[in-house]
Amino acid sequence: MDFSITDDQRSLRDLARQILAEQVTHDHLKSLEAAAHETGRWSVFDRDLWRRLADAGITGIAVPEEHGGAGLGFLELGLVLEQIGRTVAPVPAVATLVTAYVLGQAKAAPADVLSGVASGETLLTTAFEGEVTATSAGGGWQLTGETPFVPYGAEADLVVVPAQAPDGPVLALVRRGAAGLTVTELETTNREPQALLAFDNVQVDAADVVTDAADLVHALRQHTTAALAMVAAGVCAAALDMTAKHTISREQFGKPIATFQAVGQRAADAYIDTELVRLTAQQAVWRLSAGWPAEEEVAVAKFWAGDGGMRALHACQHLHGGLGVDLDYPLHRYFLWGKQLEHELGTPTRQLLTLGSHLAATPV
Repeated sequence: MDFSITDDQRSLRDLARQILAEQVTHDHLKSLEAAAHETGRWSVFDRDLWRRLADAGITGIAVPEEHGGAGLGFLELGLVLEQIGRTVAPVPAVATLVTAYVLGQAKAAPADVLSGVASGETLLTTAFEGEVTATSAGGGWQLTGETPFVPYGAEADLVVVPAQAPDGPVLALVRRGAAGLTVTELETTNREPQALLAFDNVQVDAADVVTDAADLVHALRQHTTAALAMVAAGVCAAALDMTAKHTISREQFGKPIATFQAVGQRAADAYIDTELVRLTAQQAVWRLSAGWPAEEEVAVAKFWAGDGGMRALHACQHLHGGLGVDLDYPLHRYFLWGKQLEHELGTPTRQLLTLGSHLAATPV
Protein backbone atom coordinates (compact mmCIF):
# COMPACT_ATOMS: atom_id res chain seq x y z
CA MET A 1 0.00 0.00 0.00
CA ASP A 2 1.13 3.54 -0.76
CA PHE A 3 0.78 5.80 2.27
CA SER A 4 2.41 8.85 0.70
CA ILE A 5 0.40 11.96 -0.13
CA THR A 6 -0.63 12.67 -3.72
CA ASP A 7 1.12 15.08 -6.05
CA ASP A 8 -1.73 17.58 -5.68
CA GLN A 9 -1.57 17.38 -1.91
CA ARG A 10 2.19 17.83 -2.02
CA SER A 11 1.83 20.87 -4.27
CA LEU A 12 -0.67 22.44 -1.87
CA ARG A 13 1.60 21.79 1.10
CA ASP A 14 4.60 23.23 -0.74
CA LEU A 15 2.64 26.33 -1.78
CA ALA A 16 1.66 27.00 1.83
CA ARG A 17 5.23 26.35 2.96
CA GLN A 18 6.63 28.77 0.39
CA ILE A 19 4.26 31.62 1.28
CA LEU A 20 4.74 31.16 5.01
CA ALA A 21 8.52 30.78 4.83
CA GLU A 22 8.84 33.94 2.77
CA GLN A 23 6.78 36.14 5.07
CA VAL A 24 6.88 34.66 8.56
CA THR A 25 10.51 35.31 9.40
CA HIS A 26 11.94 35.89 12.86
CA ASP A 27 12.46 39.58 12.12
CA HIS A 28 8.90 39.91 10.82
CA LEU A 29 7.45 38.35 13.96
CA LYS A 30 9.60 40.61 16.12
CA SER A 31 8.24 43.65 14.28
CA LEU A 32 4.65 42.46 14.78
CA GLU A 33 5.27 41.95 18.48
CA ALA A 34 6.86 45.38 18.79
CA ALA A 35 3.96 47.00 16.94
CA ALA A 36 1.47 45.28 19.25
CA HIS A 37 3.42 46.46 22.28
CA GLU A 38 3.32 50.06 21.06
CA THR A 39 -0.48 49.92 20.93
CA GLY A 40 -0.71 48.42 24.40
CA ARG A 41 -1.71 44.96 23.16
CA TRP A 42 -0.17 41.57 23.80
CA SER A 43 -1.72 39.46 21.06
CA VAL A 44 -0.49 39.34 17.45
CA PHE A 45 -2.51 38.79 14.26
CA ASP A 46 -0.82 39.10 10.87
CA ARG A 47 -3.68 40.36 8.69
CA ASP A 48 -1.39 40.91 5.70
CA LEU A 49 -0.34 37.27 5.77
CA TRP A 50 -3.97 36.17 6.03
CA ARG A 51 -4.77 38.25 2.94
CA ARG A 52 -1.87 36.69 1.07
CA LEU A 53 -3.03 33.19 1.99
CA ALA A 54 -6.52 34.10 0.79
CA ASP A 55 -5.19 35.47 -2.52
CA ALA A 56 -3.40 32.15 -3.04
CA GLY A 57 -6.66 30.26 -2.45
CA ILE A 58 -5.47 28.60 0.75
CA THR A 59 -8.23 29.94 3.01
CA GLY A 60 -10.76 28.31 0.69
CA ILE A 61 -9.19 24.90 0.23
CA ALA A 62 -11.75 23.12 2.42
CA VAL A 63 -14.74 25.33 1.53
CA PRO A 64 -17.25 23.66 -0.85
CA GLU A 65 -16.85 24.63 -4.49
CA GLU A 66 -20.36 26.08 -4.70
CA HIS A 67 -19.26 28.70 -2.17
CA GLY A 68 -16.08 29.70 -3.96
CA GLY A 69 -13.70 27.22 -2.37
CA ALA A 70 -11.64 24.34 -3.71
CA GLY A 71 -13.79 21.67 -2.07
CA LEU A 72 -10.82 19.69 -0.78
CA GLY A 73 -10.85 17.55 2.36
CA PHE A 74 -9.68 17.69 5.93
CA LEU A 75 -6.43 15.90 5.11
CA GLU A 76 -5.43 18.69 2.74
CA LEU A 77 -6.33 21.24 5.38
CA GLY A 78 -4.24 19.32 7.91
CA LEU A 79 -1.18 19.53 5.66
CA VAL A 80 -1.54 23.32 5.56
CA LEU A 81 -1.99 23.51 9.34
CA GLU A 82 1.25 21.61 9.81
CA GLN A 83 3.00 24.38 7.88
CA ILE A 84 1.31 26.98 10.07
CA GLY A 85 2.92 25.24 13.04
CA ARG A 86 6.32 25.09 11.34
CA THR A 87 6.37 28.86 11.02
CA VAL A 88 4.31 29.70 14.15
CA ALA A 89 2.29 31.95 11.84
CA PRO A 90 -0.06 34.26 13.80
CA VAL A 91 -3.21 33.69 11.74
CA PRO A 92 -6.62 32.17 12.65
CA ALA A 93 -6.15 29.06 10.52
CA VAL A 94 -7.55 26.52 12.99
CA ALA A 95 -10.33 28.74 14.32
CA THR A 96 -11.60 29.85 10.91
CA LEU A 97 -10.78 27.07 8.47
CA VAL A 98 -11.70 24.09 10.65
CA THR A 99 -14.97 25.71 11.72
CA ALA A 100 -15.79 26.49 8.09
CA TYR A 101 -14.95 22.94 7.00
CA VAL A 102 -17.18 21.25 9.58
CA LEU A 103 -20.09 23.66 9.01
CA GLY A 104 -19.69 23.32 5.26
CA GLN A 105 -19.77 19.52 5.42
CA ALA A 106 -22.92 19.68 7.57
CA LYS A 107 -24.48 22.40 5.38
CA ALA A 108 -25.02 24.36 8.57
CA ALA A 109 -23.54 27.73 7.61
CA PRO A 110 -25.03 30.56 5.55
CA ALA A 111 -23.62 30.77 2.02
CA ASP A 112 -22.26 34.27 2.57
CA VAL A 113 -20.24 33.06 5.55
CA LEU A 114 -18.53 30.26 3.65
CA SER A 115 -17.85 32.41 0.59
CA GLY A 116 -16.41 35.05 2.92
CA VAL A 117 -14.02 32.50 4.40
CA ALA A 118 -12.90 31.44 0.93
CA SER A 119 -12.18 35.04 -0.03
CA GLY A 120 -10.44 35.81 3.25
CA GLU A 121 -12.98 38.45 4.23
CA THR A 122 -14.75 36.50 7.00
CA LEU A 123 -13.19 35.14 10.17
CA LEU A 124 -14.88 32.36 12.15
CA THR A 125 -14.24 30.77 15.51
CA THR A 126 -15.88 28.27 17.84
CA ALA A 127 -16.43 28.82 21.57
CA PHE A 128 -16.02 25.42 23.22
CA GLU A 129 -15.51 26.31 26.88
CA GLY A 130 -17.86 27.79 29.48
CA GLU A 131 -21.59 27.42 29.96
CA VAL A 132 -24.15 29.04 27.67
CA THR A 133 -27.87 28.36 27.80
CA ALA A 134 -30.31 28.91 24.95
CA THR A 135 -34.02 29.58 25.28
CA SER A 136 -36.60 30.02 22.56
CA ALA A 137 -37.85 33.63 22.42
CA GLY A 138 -39.60 35.84 19.90
CA GLY A 139 -39.35 33.44 17.01
CA GLY A 140 -35.61 33.03 17.62
CA TRP A 141 -33.31 32.18 20.50
CA GLN A 142 -31.69 33.99 23.40
CA LEU A 143 -28.24 33.11 24.74
CA THR A 144 -27.13 33.63 28.33
CA GLY A 145 -23.81 32.76 29.96
CA GLU A 146 -20.16 33.13 29.15
CA THR A 147 -17.40 31.24 27.42
CA PRO A 148 -13.67 31.94 27.93
CA PHE A 149 -10.58 31.25 25.82
CA VAL A 150 -12.25 31.79 22.45
CA PRO A 151 -9.52 31.94 19.77
CA TYR A 152 -9.78 35.21 17.82
CA GLY A 153 -12.99 35.92 19.69
CA ALA A 154 -12.57 39.69 19.35
CA GLU A 155 -11.59 39.51 15.68
CA ALA A 156 -14.13 36.95 14.42
CA ASP A 157 -17.06 38.07 12.31
CA LEU A 158 -19.06 35.06 13.47
CA VAL A 159 -18.72 32.92 16.59
CA VAL A 160 -20.13 29.40 16.66
CA VAL A 161 -21.50 28.87 20.17
CA PRO A 162 -22.56 25.44 21.48
CA ALA A 163 -25.36 26.07 23.98
CA GLN A 164 -27.65 23.96 26.12
CA ALA A 165 -31.35 24.27 25.35
CA PRO A 166 -34.18 22.58 27.29
CA ASP A 167 -34.45 19.90 24.61
CA GLY A 168 -30.72 19.34 24.16
CA PRO A 169 -27.63 20.96 22.63
CA VAL A 170 -27.97 23.63 19.96
CA LEU A 171 -25.39 25.48 17.91
CA ALA A 172 -25.85 29.24 17.57
CA LEU A 173 -24.10 31.41 14.99
CA VAL A 174 -23.54 34.76 16.69
CA ARG A 175 -22.58 37.72 14.52
CA ARG A 176 -20.05 40.34 15.53
CA GLY A 177 -21.59 43.26 17.42
CA ALA A 178 -24.71 41.40 18.50
CA ALA A 179 -26.66 43.28 21.18
CA GLY A 180 -25.87 41.94 24.64
CA LEU A 181 -22.53 40.40 23.60
CA THR A 182 -19.52 41.59 25.61
CA VAL A 183 -16.01 40.74 24.43
CA THR A 184 -13.02 40.92 26.78
CA GLU A 185 -9.59 40.25 25.28
CA LEU A 186 -7.29 37.84 27.12
CA GLU A 187 -3.52 37.41 27.18
CA THR A 188 -2.21 33.99 26.19
CA THR A 189 1.11 32.18 26.41
CA ASN A 190 1.95 32.42 22.69
CA ARG A 191 0.31 35.80 21.96
CA GLU A 192 -2.62 34.18 20.14
CA PRO A 193 -5.66 36.48 20.33
CA GLN A 194 -8.28 34.98 22.64
CA ALA A 195 -11.30 36.47 24.36
CA LEU A 196 -13.91 35.95 27.03
CA LEU A 197 -17.40 36.23 25.55
CA ALA A 198 -20.33 37.08 27.82
CA PHE A 199 -23.90 36.67 26.57
CA ASP A 200 -26.62 38.76 28.19
CA ASN A 201 -29.85 37.67 26.49
CA VAL A 202 -28.21 37.80 23.06
CA GLN A 203 -30.89 37.40 20.41
CA VAL A 204 -30.12 34.98 17.57
CA ASP A 205 -32.39 34.45 14.57
CA ALA A 206 -33.87 30.96 14.22
CA ALA A 207 -32.11 30.62 10.86
CA ASP A 208 -28.74 30.94 12.63
CA VAL A 209 -29.40 28.18 15.18
CA VAL A 210 -28.92 24.47 14.56
CA THR A 211 -31.06 22.32 16.86
CA ASP A 212 -30.32 18.70 17.82
CA ALA A 213 -26.69 19.67 17.40
CA ALA A 214 -24.96 17.08 19.60
CA ASP A 215 -23.30 15.34 16.65
CA LEU A 216 -22.26 18.63 15.06
CA VAL A 217 -20.74 19.91 18.31
CA HIS A 218 -18.84 16.64 18.66
CA ALA A 219 -17.58 16.91 15.08
CA LEU A 220 -16.33 20.44 15.73
CA ARG A 221 -14.46 19.24 18.82
CA GLN A 222 -12.95 16.23 17.06
CA HIS A 223 -11.78 18.16 14.01
CA THR A 224 -10.42 21.06 16.06
CA THR A 225 -8.48 18.67 18.30
CA ALA A 226 -6.95 16.85 15.34
CA ALA A 227 -6.13 20.19 13.70
CA LEU A 228 -4.31 21.42 16.82
CA ALA A 229 -2.33 18.17 16.87
CA MET A 230 -1.22 18.85 13.28
CA VAL A 231 -0.11 22.34 14.28
CA ALA A 232 1.83 20.78 17.16
CA ALA A 233 3.52 18.41 14.70
CA GLY A 234 4.75 21.37 12.67
CA VAL A 235 5.92 23.22 15.77
CA CYS A 236 7.97 20.24 16.96
CA ALA A 237 9.43 19.51 13.53
CA ALA A 238 10.66 23.08 13.02
CA ALA A 239 12.13 23.25 16.54
CA LEU A 240 13.94 19.96 15.95
CA ASP A 241 15.35 21.19 12.63
CA MET A 242 16.60 24.32 14.37
CA THR A 243 18.19 22.19 17.09
CA ALA A 244 19.95 19.93 14.59
CA LYS A 245 21.53 22.93 12.86
CA HIS A 246 22.57 24.43 16.19
CA THR A 247 24.21 21.28 17.55
CA ILE A 248 26.14 20.80 14.31
CA SER A 249 27.49 24.36 14.28
CA ARG A 250 28.03 24.83 18.04
CA GLU A 251 31.45 23.59 19.13
CA GLN A 252 32.86 22.63 22.52
CA PHE A 253 36.32 21.16 23.12
CA GLY A 254 37.11 21.61 19.44
CA LYS A 255 34.24 19.53 18.06
CA PRO A 256 30.49 19.99 17.31
CA ILE A 257 28.33 19.20 20.32
CA ALA A 258 26.25 16.97 18.03
CA THR A 259 29.07 14.42 18.28
CA PHE A 260 28.68 14.10 22.06
CA GLN A 261 26.86 10.94 23.07
CA ALA A 262 24.51 12.60 25.55
CA VAL A 263 23.53 15.26 23.02
CA GLY A 264 22.91 12.63 20.36
CA GLN A 265 20.75 10.57 22.70
CA ARG A 266 18.68 13.58 23.75
CA ALA A 267 18.20 14.63 20.12
CA ALA A 268 17.25 11.08 19.10
CA ASP A 269 14.58 10.92 21.80
CA ALA A 270 13.23 14.29 20.61
CA TYR A 271 13.14 12.97 17.04
CA ILE A 272 11.12 9.91 18.10
CA ASP A 273 8.66 12.07 20.05
CA THR A 274 8.31 14.47 17.11
CA GLU A 275 7.63 11.65 14.67
CA LEU A 276 4.99 10.18 16.97
CA VAL A 277 3.29 13.57 17.25
CA ARG A 278 3.23 13.82 13.46
CA LEU A 279 2.13 10.25 12.74
CA THR A 280 -0.65 10.16 15.32
CA ALA A 281 -1.93 13.56 14.18
CA GLN A 282 -1.93 12.48 10.54
CA GLN A 283 -3.75 9.27 11.43
CA ALA A 284 -6.48 11.20 13.22
CA VAL A 285 -6.83 13.75 10.40
CA TRP A 286 -6.90 11.05 7.73
CA ARG A 287 -9.65 9.06 9.44
CA LEU A 288 -11.76 12.17 9.97
CA SER A 289 -11.22 13.17 6.34
CA ALA A 290 -12.36 9.71 5.23
CA GLY A 291 -15.46 9.91 7.43
CA TRP A 292 -14.36 6.99 9.59
CA PRO A 293 -14.75 6.71 13.38
CA ALA A 294 -11.75 8.37 15.01
CA GLU A 295 -12.43 8.52 18.76
CA GLU A 296 -9.33 6.55 19.70
CA GLU A 297 -7.11 8.13 17.06
CA VAL A 298 -8.01 11.68 18.09
CA ALA A 299 -7.44 10.85 21.77
CA VAL A 300 -4.04 9.32 20.97
CA ALA A 301 -3.05 12.31 18.83
CA LYS A 302 -4.18 14.64 21.58
CA PHE A 303 -2.03 12.76 24.12
CA TRP A 304 1.10 12.77 22.00
CA ALA A 305 0.77 16.43 21.04
CA GLY A 306 0.71 17.40 24.69
CA ASP A 307 3.04 14.81 26.23
CA GLY A 308 5.53 13.91 23.49
CA GLY A 309 5.35 17.37 21.97
CA MET A 310 6.39 19.18 25.14
CA ARG A 311 9.05 16.57 25.88
CA ALA A 312 10.56 17.18 22.44
CA LEU A 313 10.42 20.96 22.86
CA HIS A 314 12.03 20.77 26.29
CA ALA A 315 14.86 18.75 24.73
CA CYS A 316 15.29 21.29 21.92
CA GLN A 317 15.49 24.14 24.39
CA HIS A 318 17.90 22.22 26.62
CA LEU A 319 20.24 21.44 23.71
CA HIS A 320 20.34 25.13 22.83
CA GLY A 321 21.48 26.06 26.33
CA GLY A 322 20.87 29.69 27.27
CA LEU A 323 20.24 30.55 23.62
CA GLY A 324 16.98 28.61 23.83
CA VAL A 325 15.37 31.22 26.06
CA ASP A 326 16.85 34.27 24.32
CA LEU A 327 14.03 36.42 22.92
CA ASP A 328 16.33 37.48 20.08
CA TYR A 329 16.46 33.84 18.94
CA PRO A 330 13.36 32.22 17.39
CA LEU A 331 13.24 28.96 19.37
CA HIS A 332 11.41 30.52 22.33
CA ARG A 333 8.29 31.03 20.20
CA TYR A 334 8.09 27.32 19.41
CA PHE A 335 8.26 26.43 23.08
CA LEU A 336 5.52 28.96 23.88
CA TRP A 337 3.34 27.64 21.06
CA GLY A 338 3.85 24.08 22.28
CA LYS A 339 2.85 25.07 25.82
CA GLN A 340 -0.22 26.93 24.52
CA LEU A 341 -1.26 23.89 22.48
CA GLU A 342 -0.80 21.65 25.51
CA HIS A 343 -3.12 23.92 27.50
CA GLU A 344 -5.75 23.98 24.76
CA LEU A 345 -5.69 20.22 24.29
CA GLY A 346 -5.79 19.46 28.01
CA THR A 347 -3.35 17.62 30.22
CA PRO A 348 -1.94 14.31 28.89
CA THR A 349 -3.27 12.44 31.93
CA ARG A 350 -6.79 13.57 31.08
CA GLN A 351 -6.37 12.24 27.56
CA LEU A 352 -5.26 8.83 28.83
CA LEU A 353 -8.32 8.70 31.07
CA THR A 354 -10.56 9.62 28.13
CA LEU A 355 -8.92 7.00 25.93
CA GLY A 356 -9.19 4.38 28.66
CA SER A 357 -12.87 5.11 29.20
CA HIS A 358 -13.54 4.84 25.47
CA LEU A 359 -11.64 1.53 25.19
CA ALA A 360 -13.48 0.13 28.20
CA ALA A 361 -16.83 1.04 26.70
CA THR A 362 -16.02 -0.28 23.23
CA PRO A 363 -16.80 -3.95 22.53
CA VAL A 364 -13.86 -6.01 21.26
